[in-house]
Amino acid sequence: MIPLSPLGLGEILGGAFSTLGRYWAQVLAIALVVYGSALAVSGGALAVAYAAVGDHLSAVVDAPDSADPAWDDLRPLIVAIGCLWVLLTVVLTVATAMMQTCCPLIVQEAVLGRQFRVGTILRRALSRVPAVIGTVFLSGLIALVPVLLFLTGVVATMVTLLAAGGWDPAGWLIALGFLGALALAPLAIWLWVLFCLAPAIVVVESRGPVAALRRSAALVRGSWWRIFGISLLAFAIASIAGLVVQQVLNVLGALPNTFSSGGFSYEPTMGEMFVALSGYMILALVGQLISQIFSTTFPQLVLNLLYIDQRIRREDLAASLIPVAAAAPAAPHPGGLHR
Repeated sequence: MIPLSPLGLGEILGGAFSTLGRYWAQVLAIALVVYGSALAVSGGALAVAYAAVGDHLSAVVDAPDSADPAWDDLRPLIVAIGCLWVLLTVVLTVATAMMQTCCPLIVQEAVLGRQFRVGTILRRALSRVPAVIGTVFLSGLIALVPVLLFLTGVVATMVTLLAAGGWDPAGWLIALGFLGALALAPLAIWLWVLFCLAPAIVVVESRGPVAALRRSAALVRGSWWRIFGISLLAFAIASIAGLVVQQVLNVLGALPNTFSSGGFSYEPTMGEMFVALSGYMILALVGQLISQIFSTTFPQLVLNLLYIDQRIRREDLAASLIPVAAAAPAAPHPGGLHR
């Protein structure tokens, strides 16, 4: 399915698509387990938060328009919202890292032409999730300064525009924020491409975050522009495909006869409205799920194929993979790409 030789653009993109096509059921099952678990944890947290501050929420909502809500009611709500935001951020980060950890293992089996069990991939991935999170965190620090500068420019612009009149001290921050972000963006992009293979290295070679970043820089060096172009194309394809899926399902959900046998009457009943709204929401959720799965997995599959390609070009990895692929083409295997 994926040639064990230096890969060109067409072979890398084709390999990513063929991997999704061949293992679509396993990828979907893994995504449902990961995101379903994240959704269950998030729903449980929301239920606990509502049980804890529901009375305060009712007091704020039911307060007369002429009276301000009491601080004793607002304070628990603010604390609950802050805790929920932190928890949901952590849950989403872990779910995304889990998918990033599973992708190298899927590509590893795809390169060797083997089938795999969902449970096996999840168990193997679970032990490497902390290292992947550490790698993603260190890589994310690269974009922190440009993002903070850009946000500074946005906030300064809003403060200046909303000023009552005259010169406002926040005005000079506009140039600092936007120009600083613009100046540092190329450096951030260069560093991101330099370290983009680190998650695959963490999983396949069982290295720590810092060692994986060094190893990624060594593999990317000399092929920066090629990896940048292919990665950019992969993210663009994933974004466009995800948007198309969402729009198609949204259009289907908006059609009058989609969720009714003959369209609504002039004055639809509550039952008809409920069926239409429920069907539309289900289609929207399905579209969001498909879009999320594709936009998360496709670029990661491409990056992992780039990692394999760089090792084939620099380390003659194909010579050690060909006997492994020929020995047990259908049996699940715990490894095969280790250095």
